[in-house]
Amino acid sequence: MNRSRLIIANIIGVLVICFFIAAGAYFYYEKSNFIKTEDAVVQADMMPLVSPAQGVLTSWNIQDGTDVNDKNIVGGVSDGTKVVPVSSRMNGKIIKNDARVNQLVQAGQVLAQEADMDHLYVVANIKETQLKDIKVGQSVDISVDGDSGTKFEGVVKEIGYATNSVFSVLPQQSSTGSYTKVTQKIPVKISINQVSSKVLPGMNAEVKISL
Repeated sequence: MNRSRLIIANIIGVLVICFFIAAGAYFYYEKSNFIKTEDAVVQADMMPLVSPAQGVLTSWNIQDGTDVNDKNIVGGVSDGTKVVPVSSRMNGKIIKNDARVNQLVQAGQVLAQEADMDHLYVVANIKETQLKDIKVGQSVDISVDGDSGTKFEGVVKEIGYATNSVFSVLPQQSSTGSYTKVTQKIPVKISINQVSSKVLPGMNAEVKISL
């Protein structure tokens, strides 16, 4: 009986050792061949539709989800003497409509937001210590929370020229003279191939960049 227990214990011990060896080999392989981050967001090129003049919005022909082409006339603003057309500024889809007919508007007021939904991309924030391994053209596996059952392929398109902290509204400062080193992150733009209709701007993403 004791011999049987010893054999079982030895087998379990060997299996545990094999498990840790396999896990170690897997993590080493992943770290050596990929850079992964969950600090990534789906984005799209966007453009606001603005009122060209102060007056009354006499016509408005769009709503959320409307497809528009560059320079489409989508409405008109009457300043009391003439009607000034409101035109779209890019090919895209209306993703937010803030205007209604007969509404009083100001010159430059944002009436709607349009986005290029046919060319969505991911912006991943990569640690500065990993940036040396990132190159334009590297292939990327992408997961998006809004369509978690699907894996998308992508390509590194652009690497930022400054860290995110450079553009921070409240940059880090120390009034005491003390300094704490913080690892900075650089935005990396990644295309998404054959994106599904479930993927929308602003959704969280996870990327796995092949080195």
